[in-house]
Amino acid sequence: MNIVYDSETETRKKIRRLILLFILGLLISGITAFPLETELWIANEFFFLFSYHNFFTDWIDKVYRGVKDANATYPFLAYGTDWLAFAHLILAVLFIGPLRDPVKNKWVIEFGLIACVAIFPLAMIAGAVREIPFFWRLLDCSFGVIGGGVLWICYRKIRHLEMVTESGIVA
Repeated sequence: MNIVYDSETETRKKIRRLILLFILGLLISGITAFPLETELWIANEFFFLFSYHNFFTDWIDKVYRGVKDANATYPFLAYGTDWLAFAHLILAVLFIGPLRDPVKNKWVIEFGLIACVAIFPLAMIAGAVREIPFFWRLLDCSFGVIGGGVLWICYRKIRHLEMVTESGIVA
């Protein structure tokens, strides 16, 4: 079986693309955490426009009404999701390090992998305490699966790059 390895340049390009994809995901997650009430209103209207009712759409309606009522009565509670959004944006900045030098900043990728794994106990434990439906907790866990998958591939490529650059072998 012949194994074909990418050149160092090609490996660096692939690592860069994976990190940019992960950064993009963090940026989108962060930016979309600010206008929650508006996004929920749009989702709610969309589902009701087509008279599509099930457990999922009932959940979206319940969450929309909860966010709308909380924002009307206690707008300061939304400050918590503002900080959530901010954290996502700042975490995206963290990944600029491995974008510049993936081998030197491999620890950031390891940190990201740990965070992706940590999503699972948080979603299952806190989600149960907060009465979040199981299907929604699984959806939250999918971010750990997808993000972790991207970072795992990236990590493997960085390990390969690390071996190539340390040994001086040109792959």
